[in-house]
Amino acid sequence: MKVMTKTVVSAALIVMAVMASGAALAHRTSVGIGIGFGFPGYYGPGPYYYPPAYYPPAAYPYYDPYYPAVPTTYVEQAAPPLPAQQQGQWWYYCDQAQAYYPYVRECAGGWRKVAPTPPGG
Repeated sequence: MKVMTKTVVSAALIVMAVMASGAALAHRTSVGIGIGFGFPGYYGPGPYYYPPAYYPPAAYPYYDPYYPAVPTTYVEQAAPPLPAQQQGQWWYYCDQAQAYYPYVRECAGGWRKVAPTPPGG
């Protein structure tokens, strides 16, 4: 009997310590001791559950802040024109006729390549 009393007192102290602990109060848990008779729930009132919480719809619907990327536009600039010597454009000069190609159609001594020069230059 003495051992049973110590066990009951120890259990009661443990239950009171759990109920008074800060963790139990912080999480709003409660500890209780009850006596059950073993009757199934359909013989008496069943356990009462609170209905699920109702949250009204938001005033403004939530939209995901995803914005599709704007396509990148590339502007390709034309390369600067090459000088006439690098473009492969040449004037052909005939030494015997002392004239250039379009003005002289045939040159007996052969044509000489000359870099084009603008007039007055």
